[in-house]
Amino acid sequence: MSYHEAPTIAPADAPWLDREDRPTLRFVTCGSVDDGKSTLVGRLLYDSKTLLDDQLDALASESKTAGTTGGDLDFALLVDGLQAEREQGITIDVAYRFFATKLRRFIVADTPGHAQYTRNMATGASNADLAVVLVDARKGVITQTRRHSHILALLGIRHVVLAVNKMDLIGFDGDRFATITAEYLTMAGQLGISQIQCIPVVAPGGDNIVAASTRMPWYTGPTVTAYLESVDVAGDVSQRPFRLPVQWVNRPHADFRGFCGRIASGTIATGETVAVQPSGLRTRVARILTPGGERDRAAAGESVTLTLTDEIDVSRGAVLTAGPAPLVSDQLAAHLVWFDDEAMVAGRRYVLKCGTASTGAVITTLKHRIAIDTMAQESATTLDVNQIGYVHLNLDRPLVFEAYRDDRDMGSFILVDPISHRTAAAGMIDLSLRRATNIHWQHLAVDKSMRARLKQQRPCVLWFTGLSGAGKSTIADLVDRRLAELGRHAALLDGDNLRHGINRDLGFSSAERMENVRRVAEIAALFVDAGMIALVALISPFRSERDMARHRVAAGEFIEIHVATPLAECERRDPKGLYRKARAGELPAFTGIDQPYEAPQSPEITIDTSELSTEAACERIIRYLREHHYL
Repeated sequence: MSYHEAPTIAPADAPWLDREDRPTLRFVTCGSVDDGKSTLVGRLLYDSKTLLDDQLDALASESKTAGTTGGDLDFALLVDGLQAEREQGITIDVAYRFFATKLRRFIVADTPGHAQYTRNMATGASNADLAVVLVDARKGVITQTRRHSHILALLGIRHVVLAVNKMDLIGFDGDRFATITAEYLTMAGQLGISQIQCIPVVAPGGDNIVAASTRMPWYTGPTVTAYLESVDVAGDVSQRPFRLPVQWVNRPHADFRGFCGRIASGTIATGETVAVQPSGLRTRVARILTPGGERDRAAAGESVTLTLTDEIDVSRGAVLTAGPAPLVSDQLAAHLVWFDDEAMVAGRRYVLKCGTASTGAVITTLKHRIAIDTMAQESATTLDVNQIGYVHLNLDRPLVFEAYRDDRDMGSFILVDPISHRTAAAGMIDLSLRRATNIHWQHLAVDKSMRARLKQQRPCVLWFTGLSGAGKSTIADLVDRRLAELGRHAALLDGDNLRHGINRDLGFSSAERMENVRRVAEIAALFVDAGMIALVALISPFRSERDMARHRVAAGEFIEIHVATPLAECERRDPKGLYRKARAGELPAFTGIDQPYEAPQSPEITIDTSELSTEAACERIIRYLREHHYL
């Protein structure tokens, strides 16, 4: 089709409207607030002539009462469905809409422009093949335009329509349009976005949306709809190696065991050899079952149930593969878009979900952060909400994945905060980090069990946590003395004392507090390996930090002792004068005052020193150690 032909829009009763052989294009609209995204999508819906009469009547009525166009049709109302959106004249949630022309069907995700809703924009763009980036002709390329474009690049979207909107408000100035497009093309080139079509539009008036504008004769390119109909975004995933992330093991009875999931890439046929990752076990496909019946072959995008010729271990999160093996690693490098209002802190634990697999993950290093305005890589220790960075992650177990540039399904993940269950970030895997091949565990003749037998005790960590002034150090010191009287071998690691030595280089930022706990956990684990009882007295305010310390030793070797003295009592005691300074504003980010303390949910021992003396608390801990055979 020529770019200068008007596209054939579907009337509501078009006989080809439901034709299944037309390809479907998924695209996303993005840009800053008030750039006209919803209006453009509404105009596309209106001009597609697929709206019913009652929808058109409702649009006319609502345009008069809730519109922002002075009584004219407000096309944004076709998309902005939330009451809060209509009241404020903005998009908050992602709105998915459908329309069709004779050549193509379309699924459009209209995303919000406000910075605080960047996570919604990333969600809408995650499944798109193309993006329509709107720019207000009066403002040009601004920070939010750059942020959204960077996210599009990270998400692997290489086809962009730059719609320079509100051309009527600058007198249809072609030179201004050329200046904006030149600036955007320069930025897009830096991001690796290769296919860009720049179109000047007036969304409310329909200029260059469906029909070519008579008010901008200097523009001779395609309209938005014509370009969307003709652009080739095909990336044939069926030509890639076969990958099936197992979503469910279907076992209706003893004689059937099928593995269900959606084929992420490639094709598969009965009799073909497949490998189960990450175990690497190999077998053959016995049957391919689909909702439409049994088949000999299936391809990417189809949901199937496979049965295998051999009884081997396959569970949810495993990946059935054929051809070149995917990447399998417990260490990754990835791009992150940070969503959570609580800043990212290196060393904190999250749950990583990639496809059907889930595993614990720690962000070990933030390599750099992106300065959105300049696109430069800058050094940083944390990511705040809506910021973009490049990180290294350490996983609890090996993950089966692909680089995001090769496979968007198997190369993307989210990080979930295990405490709040909020989605903290979206990630795009760049590569696998290989451990140095010349570093190995050295076998030692004298191990932990031998050292424990020599000391006639069971090694463990007694981790005292609680607010400042709760009595952690006092009780730990009494327990240490009591263990010495009993002839046991113990070592006390007090938080304040360690800051005079091994942790003297650390301050009190969130990242440095995490590093403080990490170092203490490593030292405690070394004492346990020496067959000793390690006592740790440390505020350690976050559950994720204490979980990290617990996982550093074997099961049963970590005893969490919550010294649960109430804040009011701790502040009344104030043995170091810290609460007084915190209340006076002299000690910022003090735990319990302007920093949260996350109490343990199921500690092994709970002690409240406002009700129990320190001596009685000591004896209670000794009794626990005896009853559980640590002494």
